[in-house]
Amino acid sequence: MEKNRVDAVTIEIVGNLLLSIAEEMGHALIRSAYSTNIKERRDISTAVFDPEGNMVSQAEHVAMHLGSLLGIVHEVYKKFEISEIHDGDMFIGNDPYNGGGTHLPDITLVAPAFVGEKLVGWVANLAHHSDVGGKVPGSTSGDAISIFQEGLKIPIVRIMKEGTLEKDIVNFIATNSRLPKERHGDLQAQVATNTVGIKRLKEAYGRYGDLLIESMHELQNYAERKLKAGIKDLKDGIYSFTDYMDDAGVASKNPIPIRVRIEIKDDTMTLNFAGTNPQVDGPINVTYNGLLATVFYSLKALINPDIPSNAGIYRAFKIECEEGLIINAKNPAPVGARIDTCQRVVDTIFGALAPAVPDRVIAACNSSVTSAIFSGKDPRDEDKFFVYLEVVAGGSGASRYKDGLSGVQVHMTNTSNLPVEALEMEFPLVTVNRYELREDSGGAGTNRGGLGITREYEIMFDGISYTGLGDRQIFLPWGLEGGHEGAGGAYFLERHDGSRQQLPSKCTDIPLNKGDIISVRTPGSGGYGDPARREPERVLMDVIDRKVSPKNAAALYRVKVVKDGYIWKIDEAETNMLRGRG
Repeated sequence: MEKNRVDAVTIEIVGNLLLSIAEEMGHALIRSAYSTNIKERRDISTAVFDPEGNMVSQAEHVAMHLGSLLGIVHEVYKKFEISEIHDGDMFIGNDPYNGGGTHLPDITLVAPAFVGEKLVGWVANLAHHSDVGGKVPGSTSGDAISIFQEGLKIPIVRIMKEGTLEKDIVNFIATNSRLPKERHGDLQAQVATNTVGIKRLKEAYGRYGDLLIESMHELQNYAERKLKAGIKDLKDGIYSFTDYMDDAGVASKNPIPIRVRIEIKDDTMTLNFAGTNPQVDGPINVTYNGLLATVFYSLKALINPDIPSNAGIYRAFKIECEEGLIINAKNPAPVGARIDTCQRVVDTIFGALAPAVPDRVIAACNSSVTSAIFSGKDPRDEDKFFVYLEVVAGGSGASRYKDGLSGVQVHMTNTSNLPVEALEMEFPLVTVNRYELREDSGGAGTNRGGLGITREYEIMFDGISYTGLGDRQIFLPWGLEGGHEGAGGAYFLERHDGSRQQLPSKCTDIPLNKGDIISVRTPGSGGYGDPARREPERVLMDVIDRKVSPKNAAALYRVKVVKDGYIWKIDEAETNMLRGRG
């Protein structure tokens, strides 16, 4: 039988249909989840795959999760013959070294979609679970030296067989968490989410038949061609850059270089990471799938954001990275805080390609997934144990055309904040005293970098533990074209007796009591261009909005802003003198 030829219009329609399926799955997971980490912070991703297991559509949730979804179906095929896979089956996994994810809290469920006896595709969803065991609540610690300290490793196993849930598997996972009820609820939501995706994918096949599968393949070819065309438009040459992680925690306190050498020739691009630090004793190692996802995101962002997110992109570039480096780690290196390293890989690629894409590149962002994890029992109810995980946003780098955004998640993460009202209602461990942008944290420039955040928590009970995981506290977010660095982040602990100390960027299981205060300060971001070229009126507005202090307005931007009663205004004469026009 002659294969149907798929025209461009059909491919576009089917591509949007597949994306809508992934997006509907995401909405279903958020609405039905039990934990705040999923239903409020939306730390999830959803995707659709072709019958061979290649991703054809991912909803726009968290870029990091590409690494968790990339190999999941192929790992199923490694363990199960196609004849062993049936309608109503679902598989689960989280092992970063066997295709299940990029760190253990990310649990992925994947399911085939059959129409009759014909396999027409796969659907998958991933959710970050707030605790999967390990040495500390939250399953990520700053002092881990092995993945076995980070929680339960789940190999690819069948969690549903022909429509029947394998309750023993669910119970086994839940029993290994400090929050078994929450695990049960979230896993059931993930199962329901895949059920939605399967139904929609079957409906799509009913409408398009084998054209659906052919369109899946053509969508990947299209993504490959589009990225290669974008590469071809860049100037041939070799582009290099080095950036640094502050450290890897208490066991590895030295700075950690991330290096890339990018060679562009015609429509080919090779990224060589020779010279990058070897894997470390600390939670910031990255598996190869995580590196792939990071390069995928970086090139899509810099070259053409309209390229569809599917497996075809990976055919358009080559990565050279020896095994055993921090960004291609070997089992059993810990990977709990791998996303901070991936954020630095993005900055390194952006720094390298800045001369090649000056109109699209942005200065360094906060590029740290600044985490605050509080845990403990409610003394009013000994059966209630809480694990509250928050990732506090920071600044996004300025570009040639615009200021950076303030108080946002960037690059590889895209989670929402947990509203204060929801936090204090569901987690009575803490009260939020302050939640505000950090004045002067955005790098000065013709276009200013986005600001970081201060979020201050007061502890409400004795016996609470705190774990903080962050970076960009020593090596600051760099600027471009004369733009200044943004401010670094910090964790501070103020005891109820008034004593105060700065905590390390990776601190683990700090004991807290009622009245103690944890202050989380996230990094800002780099500026773009000479600050002295920023229009005085824009500097005035920054002072009014408390984004820039009057002191820095004069010192960095050479604009004198003064207060006349209740009104801020520009001192024209002094400003002209500061800018050499007096």
